[in-house]
Amino acid sequence: MSSHATSAASFDLSAQVTGHDNQVPLLDGSCTRPINFDHAASTPALRSVHETVNKFLSWYSSVHRGTGFSSQISTAAFENARTIVGGFVSARPDQHVVIFGANTTWAINKLARRLAFRPGEVVITSELEHHADDLPWRQVARVAYIRVDERGQLDEDHLAYLLKQHERRVKLVAISGGSNVTGTLPNIHRIAEQAHAAGARIAVDCAQLAPHRAIDIGDLDDPAHLDYVSLSAHKLYAPFGTGVLIGRRDTFANGTPETVGGGTIKVVTPSDIIWADAPARDEAGTPNVVGAVALAAAVQALERIGMDNVAAHEAALTAALLERLPEVPGIKIFGDTDPANAASRLGVVPFQIEGVDHRLIGAVLSSEYGIAVRSGAFCAQPYLRRLLNLSDDELSCEPTSKPVGLVRASVGLANTLEDVDALVAALHTIARGEHRGTYELDTHEGVFRAQGWQPRLEDYFDLFAA
Repeated sequence: MSSHATSAASFDLSAQVTGHDNQVPLLDGSCTRPINFDHAASTPALRSVHETVNKFLSWYSSVHRGTGFSSQISTAAFENARTIVGGFVSARPDQHVVIFGANTTWAINKLARRLAFRPGEVVITSELEHHADDLPWRQVARVAYIRVDERGQLDEDHLAYLLKQHERRVKLVAISGGSNVTGTLPNIHRIAEQAHAAGARIAVDCAQLAPHRAIDIGDLDDPAHLDYVSLSAHKLYAPFGTGVLIGRRDTFANGTPETVGGGTIKVVTPSDIIWADAPARDEAGTPNVVGAVALAAAVQALERIGMDNVAAHEAALTAALLERLPEVPGIKIFGDTDPANAASRLGVVPFQIEGVDHRLIGAVLSSEYGIAVRSGAFCAQPYLRRLLNLSDDELSCEPTSKPVGLVRASVGLANTLEDVDALVAALHTIARGEHRGTYELDTHEGVFRAQGWQPRLEDYFDLFAA
């Protein structure tokens, strides 16, 4: 085992994560501690986030215009959260604005509609993007895609070609800071330099990057700066339903917001509107104050741990996965498979086992081992098509279709080397076809279920009985 893997053994952050000591039911009637390898989808809450939210809820009230004491506390907490979250990406208050909303998808859609594209202007994005950093741009501009290679890594030479091909027409380069499928990390600051040299701006989808690496949005005078970044609390150990768009203050100082209403205005008359200053102009309606407080508490906790420590912990686990998974018969790992490169990528490892439906693997891992993974196309169907070398008509995600997809194991703070061992041992059993249950496909949901076994979910949480 590598030195990376060895160093992870003494770095246990599991006590900081809620639910880590739960017990989940298994097919054989026993219970076990859950193992979560699905952090790329959503993360559990940090205990400190849970505690902060509980403390805040007794003071929760409306913000910005209330005169009551609770409203004053809530307003201060909301604006302090804005400062803390901006600081997490090293935003400069005189240059950048922090806008709270729903999630990263919301943030990218907002940006797409606030940039006021003119006819003929182009957005360059890439083949590795999540649908959230692809589909919004299709609605507002012509889109060109940077190729990826056979390992799913960005072809920067092709970016240079596209910038030249669409010279003087590229308004924006929109790129993922880290792939939710392969964990590849595009060099966002080098790409920013290329974009700015061509007269374009850059927007970075940091949903996957932010929980795992420090981010510096940069000074606007630096050619390597990032113009806009977006991230989601539910991937940052604060699953209370908020997201953030952080970007150039001059972009949001002017123009009409795409969503209007309470909070977005200074004055309304029967014939005129004077819009509020940023960020209020772009935060229509009552904001998710609890979500903002939770996100601020989460980034404070991550900063106390240290983002370098987070990265080292996860690199050790990723190296262990890449070393151990090839032991499983019939397995194929996608992306960069070299354990020596674990520190230069995220802990997201996609794989398939020859002859075994990816959806069945996910079901068996959950039902018989209490291990959570994700299977499917991960909201990145064009990228998956490239990784699997499929034609346009070969990738379908319909429940009854040919089951094209992968299994994804993604690491987080609470994972340990013992979790890696447990996953590998379970996959050995699945590869040999020795799982205990008989599984059938639910064609409506597109998932496999063990026949004759359905744990009573209400025994674990019942909203009606709460």
